[in-house]
Amino acid sequence: MRSFRFFGLTLSLLATSVCGLFAEDNSSVHTGRPRKVLVGDYSAKALALVNEKGDIEWQTPIRNIHDAAKLPNGNILFQTDWTEIVEMTPDHKIVWKYDAAKQNGNEGKRVEVHAFQRLANGHTMIVESGPARIIEVDADGKIHKQVALKVEHSNPHTDTRLVRKLDNGNYLVAHEGDNKVVREYDGEGKIVWEYKTGTKVYSAIRLKNGNTLIGMGDGHRVIEVNKEGKTVWSVEEKELPGITLAWVTMVERLPNGNTLIVNCHGGENNPQLVEVDSDKKVVWTFKDFRRFGNSLPVARIVE
Repeated sequence: MRSFRFFGLTLSLLATSVCGLFAEDNSSVHTGRPRKVLVGDYSAKALALVNEKGDIEWQTPIRNIHDAAKLPNGNILFQTDWTEIVEMTPDHKIVWKYDAAKQNGNEGKRVEVHAFQRLANGHTMIVESGPARIIEVDADGKIHKQVALKVEHSNPHTDTRLVRKLDNGNYLVAHEGDNKVVREYDGEGKIVWEYKTGTKVYSAIRLKNGNTLIGMGDGHRVIEVNKEGKTVWSVEEKELPGITLAWVTMVERLPNGNTLIVNCHGGENNPQLVEVDSDKKVVWTFKDFRRFGNSLPVARIVE
Protein backbone atom coordinates (compact mmCIF):
# COMPACT_ATOMS: atom_id res chain seq x y z
CA MET A 1 0.00 0.00 0.00
CA ARG A 2 1.36 3.40 -0.96
CA SER A 3 1.45 6.00 1.81
CA PHE A 4 1.82 9.77 1.90
CA ARG A 5 1.86 12.41 4.59
CA PHE A 6 -1.64 13.51 5.62
CA PHE A 7 -2.06 15.90 8.54
CA GLY A 8 0.89 14.43 10.37
CA LEU A 9 0.07 10.76 9.73
CA THR A 10 0.56 8.50 6.78
CA LEU A 11 -2.54 7.75 4.79
CA SER A 12 -1.81 4.02 4.79
CA LEU A 13 -1.58 3.86 8.60
CA LEU A 14 -4.65 6.03 9.04
CA ALA A 15 -6.58 3.92 6.56
CA THR A 16 -5.65 0.81 8.52
CA SER A 17 -6.87 2.46 11.71
CA VAL A 18 -10.17 3.44 10.13
CA CYS A 19 -10.57 -0.07 8.70
CA GLY A 20 -10.10 -1.58 12.13
CA LEU A 21 -12.67 0.75 13.65
CA PHE A 22 -15.27 0.00 10.98
CA ALA A 23 -14.70 -3.73 11.13
CA GLU A 24 -15.78 -3.88 14.79
CA ASP A 25 -19.45 -3.13 14.23
CA ASN A 26 -21.90 -3.53 11.38
CA SER A 27 -24.21 -0.64 12.19
CA SER A 28 -25.96 0.34 8.96
CA VAL A 29 -29.73 0.22 9.20
CA HIS A 30 -31.57 -0.22 5.89
CA THR A 31 -35.28 -0.10 5.30
CA GLY A 32 -36.50 -1.53 2.01
CA ARG A 33 -34.21 -3.16 -0.55
CA PRO A 34 -30.60 -2.68 0.64
CA ARG A 35 -28.20 -0.88 -1.66
CA LYS A 36 -24.45 -0.55 -2.02
CA VAL A 37 -23.39 3.04 -1.43
CA LEU A 38 -20.34 5.28 -1.49
CA VAL A 39 -20.65 7.65 1.46
CA GLY A 40 -18.44 10.50 2.66
CA ASP A 41 -18.72 12.13 6.08
CA TYR A 42 -16.46 14.94 7.30
CA SER A 43 -17.51 14.52 10.93
CA ALA A 44 -16.31 10.89 10.85
CA LYS A 45 -13.42 11.92 8.56
CA ALA A 46 -14.09 8.94 6.31
CA LEU A 47 -15.11 7.95 2.80
CA ALA A 48 -16.36 4.38 2.49
CA LEU A 49 -18.07 1.84 0.26
CA VAL A 50 -20.82 0.15 2.27
CA ASN A 51 -22.32 -2.98 0.74
CA GLU A 52 -25.89 -4.26 0.92
CA LYS A 53 -25.16 -6.17 4.12
CA GLY A 54 -23.85 -3.04 5.81
CA ASP A 55 -20.22 -4.19 5.65
CA ILE A 56 -17.44 -1.75 4.81
CA GLU A 57 -15.77 -3.01 1.62
CA TRP A 58 -13.36 -0.08 1.22
CA GLN A 59 -12.56 3.06 3.16
CA THR A 60 -10.08 5.89 3.34
CA PRO A 61 -9.63 8.87 5.64
CA ILE A 62 -10.56 12.36 4.49
CA ARG A 63 -10.73 15.72 6.16
CA ASN A 64 -13.37 17.63 4.18
CA ILE A 65 -15.57 16.38 1.38
CA HIS A 66 -18.37 17.64 -0.87
CA ASP A 67 -18.03 15.37 -3.92
CA ALA A 68 -16.87 11.87 -4.88
CA ALA A 69 -17.49 9.25 -7.55
CA LYS A 70 -16.73 5.63 -8.33
CA LEU A 71 -15.18 5.59 -11.81
CA PRO A 72 -15.87 3.00 -14.53
CA ASN A 73 -12.38 1.54 -13.96
CA GLY A 74 -13.28 0.78 -10.34
CA ASN A 75 -11.18 3.56 -8.85
CA ILE A 76 -12.59 6.24 -6.57
CA LEU A 77 -12.26 9.95 -7.40
CA PHE A 78 -12.55 12.05 -4.24
CA GLN A 79 -11.10 14.93 -2.28
CA THR A 80 -9.02 14.59 0.87
CA ASP A 81 -9.67 18.21 1.81
CA TRP A 82 -10.92 21.43 0.20
CA THR A 83 -8.05 21.64 -2.30
CA GLU A 84 -6.64 18.15 -2.96
CA ILE A 85 -8.35 15.70 -5.33
CA VAL A 86 -7.09 12.15 -5.78
CA GLU A 87 -7.93 9.05 -7.77
CA MET A 88 -7.35 5.93 -5.70
CA THR A 89 -7.46 2.25 -6.61
CA PRO A 90 -9.34 -0.36 -4.54
CA ASP A 91 -6.00 -1.31 -2.96
CA HIS A 92 -5.39 2.30 -1.92
CA LYS A 93 -2.82 3.27 -4.54
CA ILE A 94 -3.00 6.91 -5.61
CA VAL A 95 -2.78 7.03 -9.39
CA TRP A 96 -3.63 10.73 -9.87
CA LYS A 97 -3.58 13.81 -7.69
CA TYR A 98 -4.34 17.51 -8.14
CA ASP A 99 -3.89 20.28 -5.56
CA ALA A 100 -5.85 23.43 -6.45
CA ALA A 101 -3.93 25.46 -3.88
CA LYS A 102 -0.60 24.84 -5.59
CA GLN A 103 -1.32 24.58 -9.32
CA ASN A 104 -2.31 26.72 -12.28
CA GLY A 105 -1.79 30.13 -10.74
CA ASN A 106 -3.50 29.63 -7.38
CA GLU A 107 -0.39 29.79 -5.22
CA GLY A 108 -1.03 32.19 -2.35
CA LYS A 109 -4.74 32.52 -3.18
CA ARG A 110 -7.72 31.39 -1.14
CA VAL A 111 -9.34 28.55 -3.02
CA GLU A 112 -11.68 25.67 -2.24
CA VAL A 113 -12.98 22.87 -4.44
CA HIS A 114 -16.52 21.61 -3.91
CA ALA A 115 -17.11 19.85 -7.24
CA PHE A 116 -15.19 17.82 -9.79
CA GLN A 117 -15.97 15.30 -12.51
CA ARG A 118 -14.02 12.83 -14.65
CA LEU A 119 -14.98 13.53 -18.25
CA ALA A 120 -15.35 11.09 -21.14
CA ASN A 121 -12.10 12.28 -22.75
CA GLY A 122 -10.14 11.46 -19.58
CA HIS A 123 -9.77 15.06 -18.46
CA THR A 124 -11.00 16.14 -15.05
CA MET A 125 -13.33 19.08 -14.54
CA ILE A 126 -12.47 20.99 -11.36
CA VAL A 127 -14.53 23.88 -10.00
CA GLU A 128 -12.54 26.43 -7.99
CA SER A 129 -14.43 28.63 -5.54
CA GLY A 130 -12.48 31.81 -4.78
CA PRO A 131 -10.99 32.07 -8.28
CA ALA A 132 -14.59 31.44 -9.40
CA ARG A 133 -13.76 29.33 -12.42
CA ILE A 134 -14.27 25.94 -13.99
CA ILE A 135 -11.16 24.30 -15.41
CA GLU A 136 -10.61 21.07 -17.28
CA VAL A 137 -7.19 19.53 -16.77
CA ASP A 138 -5.36 16.55 -18.25
CA ALA A 139 -3.49 13.84 -16.37
CA ASP A 140 -0.52 16.21 -15.93
CA GLY A 141 -2.70 18.99 -14.52
CA LYS A 142 -2.45 21.15 -17.63
CA ILE A 143 -5.50 23.32 -18.27
CA HIS A 144 -7.25 22.58 -21.56
CA LYS A 145 -10.36 24.68 -20.89
CA GLN A 146 -11.33 27.48 -18.53
CA VAL A 147 -14.72 29.11 -17.87
CA ALA A 148 -15.27 32.10 -15.60
CA LEU A 149 -18.26 32.01 -13.24
CA LYS A 150 -20.47 34.91 -12.24
CA VAL A 151 -20.42 35.65 -8.50
CA GLU A 152 -21.42 38.87 -6.76
CA HIS A 153 -19.21 38.57 -3.68
CA SER A 154 -16.62 35.87 -4.17
CA ASN A 155 -16.11 33.52 -1.24
CA PRO A 156 -13.96 30.37 -1.43
CA HIS A 157 -16.40 28.43 0.73
CA THR A 158 -19.70 29.45 -0.86
CA ASP A 159 -19.16 30.40 -4.51
CA THR A 160 -20.27 26.94 -5.61
CA ARG A 161 -21.39 23.54 -4.46
CA LEU A 162 -22.00 20.75 -6.97
CA VAL A 163 -21.31 21.37 -10.65
CA ARG A 164 -21.81 18.95 -13.52
CA LYS A 165 -20.84 19.14 -17.17
CA LEU A 166 -23.84 18.31 -19.35
CA ASP A 167 -24.01 16.17 -22.47
CA ASN A 168 -24.39 19.34 -24.57
CA GLY A 169 -21.07 20.69 -23.29
CA ASN A 170 -22.64 23.23 -20.93
CA TYR A 171 -22.13 23.36 -17.17
CA LEU A 172 -24.88 23.25 -14.53
CA VAL A 173 -23.68 25.16 -11.48
CA ALA A 174 -25.18 25.35 -7.99
CA HIS A 175 -24.12 28.71 -6.52
CA GLU A 176 -24.52 28.31 -2.77
CA GLY A 177 -23.56 31.77 -1.55
CA ASP A 178 -24.92 35.22 -2.26
CA ASN A 179 -26.17 34.11 -5.66
CA LYS A 180 -28.49 31.43 -4.23
CA VAL A 181 -29.09 30.35 -7.78
CA VAL A 182 -28.63 27.52 -10.24
CA ARG A 183 -27.09 28.61 -13.53
CA GLU A 184 -26.33 26.84 -16.77
CA TYR A 185 -23.25 28.22 -18.54
CA ASP A 186 -22.29 27.44 -22.10
CA GLY A 187 -18.75 26.53 -23.08
CA GLU A 188 -17.78 30.19 -23.36
CA GLY A 189 -19.14 31.15 -19.94
CA LYS A 190 -22.41 32.72 -21.12
CA ILE A 191 -25.39 32.13 -18.84
CA VAL A 192 -28.07 30.36 -20.87
CA TRP A 193 -30.47 29.34 -18.08
CA GLU A 194 -31.03 30.43 -14.50
CA TYR A 195 -33.23 29.48 -11.57
CA LYS A 196 -33.24 31.57 -8.39
CA THR A 197 -33.54 29.28 -5.38
CA GLY A 198 -33.61 31.81 -2.54
CA THR A 199 -31.78 29.25 -0.39
CA LYS A 200 -28.22 28.03 -0.06
CA VAL A 201 -28.55 25.48 -2.83
CA TYR A 202 -26.27 22.42 -2.92
CA SER A 203 -26.92 20.46 -6.11
CA ALA A 204 -28.62 20.50 -9.50
CA ILE A 205 -28.95 17.59 -11.92
CA ARG A 206 -30.26 17.87 -15.49
CA LEU A 207 -32.74 15.07 -16.15
CA LYS A 208 -33.35 13.21 -19.41
CA ASN A 209 -36.71 14.98 -19.80
CA GLY A 210 -34.96 18.37 -19.77
CA ASN A 211 -36.08 19.29 -16.28
CA THR A 212 -33.67 20.08 -13.45
CA LEU A 213 -33.64 18.25 -10.11
CA ILE A 214 -32.39 20.51 -7.32
CA GLY A 215 -31.18 19.73 -3.79
CA MET A 216 -32.21 22.91 -2.04
CA GLY A 217 -29.64 22.92 0.76
CA ASP A 218 -31.00 24.85 3.73
CA GLY A 219 -34.34 25.07 1.95
CA HIS A 220 -34.99 21.57 3.39
CA ARG A 221 -36.59 20.25 0.22
CA VAL A 222 -36.06 18.72 -3.22
CA ILE A 223 -37.66 20.22 -6.31
CA GLU A 224 -37.87 19.40 -9.99
CA VAL A 225 -38.35 22.43 -12.24
CA ASN A 226 -38.98 22.65 -15.98
CA LYS A 227 -37.23 24.95 -18.44
CA GLU A 228 -39.63 27.76 -17.56
CA GLY A 229 -38.73 27.46 -13.87
CA LYS A 230 -42.06 25.97 -12.83
CA THR A 231 -41.95 23.38 -10.07
CA VAL A 232 -43.41 20.13 -11.42
CA TRP A 233 -42.45 17.82 -8.52
CA SER A 234 -41.14 18.29 -5.00
CA VAL A 235 -40.49 16.63 -1.67
CA GLU A 236 -41.06 19.02 1.22
CA GLU A 237 -39.35 19.21 4.61
CA LYS A 238 -41.92 17.19 6.57
CA GLU A 239 -43.79 15.46 3.75
CA LEU A 240 -42.26 12.00 4.24
CA PRO A 241 -43.74 10.02 7.17
CA GLY A 242 -41.37 10.01 10.14
CA ILE A 243 -38.63 11.85 8.24
CA THR A 244 -37.59 15.51 8.40
CA LEU A 245 -35.41 16.83 5.60
CA ALA A 246 -32.56 18.96 6.92
CA TRP A 247 -29.71 20.25 4.72
CA VAL A 248 -30.47 18.53 1.44
CA THR A 249 -27.18 17.98 -0.39
CA MET A 250 -26.79 15.48 -3.25
CA VAL A 251 -29.86 14.39 -5.21
CA GLU A 252 -30.06 11.90 -8.05
CA ARG A 253 -32.74 10.48 -10.32
CA LEU A 254 -31.97 6.78 -10.38
CA PRO A 255 -32.31 4.44 -13.38
CA ASN A 256 -35.47 2.97 -11.84
CA GLY A 257 -37.08 6.43 -11.82
CA ASN A 258 -36.78 6.89 -8.08
CA THR A 259 -35.01 9.83 -6.45
CA LEU A 260 -32.08 9.62 -4.03
CA ILE A 261 -31.96 12.34 -1.36
CA VAL A 262 -28.92 12.91 0.87
CA ASN A 263 -30.21 14.30 4.16
CA CYS A 264 -27.26 15.97 5.89
CA HIS A 265 -27.38 17.43 9.44
CA GLY A 266 -30.73 15.73 10.11
CA GLY A 267 -29.79 14.27 13.49
CA GLU A 268 -29.98 10.69 14.69
CA ASN A 269 -33.77 10.57 14.46
CA ASN A 270 -33.55 10.80 10.65
CA PRO A 271 -31.91 8.63 7.97
CA GLN A 272 -28.90 10.07 6.17
CA LEU A 273 -30.08 8.69 2.81
CA VAL A 274 -33.62 8.41 1.49
CA GLU A 275 -34.95 6.92 -1.76
CA VAL A 276 -38.46 7.84 -2.85
CA ASP A 277 -40.52 6.84 -5.87
CA SER A 278 -42.40 9.22 -8.15
CA ASP A 279 -45.38 9.15 -5.77
CA LYS A 280 -43.04 10.13 -2.93
CA LYS A 281 -43.32 6.79 -1.20
CA VAL A 282 -40.19 5.95 0.78
CA VAL A 283 -38.74 2.73 -0.68
CA TRP A 284 -35.30 2.71 0.99
CA THR A 285 -33.43 4.49 3.76
CA PHE A 286 -29.90 4.26 5.14
CA LYS A 287 -28.91 5.29 8.64
CA ASP A 288 -25.58 4.72 10.38
CA PHE A 289 -24.71 7.11 13.19
CA ARG A 290 -22.17 4.80 14.82
CA ARG A 291 -19.62 4.67 12.02
CA PHE A 292 -20.69 7.92 10.36
CA GLY A 293 -22.11 11.13 11.76
CA ASN A 294 -24.32 14.13 11.25
CA SER A 295 -22.17 15.67 8.50
CA LEU A 296 -22.61 13.22 5.63
CA PRO A 297 -23.13 15.31 2.47
CA VAL A 298 -21.80 12.83 -0.11
CA ALA A 299 -23.49 9.63 -1.19
CA ARG A 300 -23.68 7.77 -4.49
CA ILE A 301 -25.49 4.49 -5.08
CA VAL A 302 -23.09 1.96 -6.60
CA GLU A 303 -24.74 -0.76 -8.67
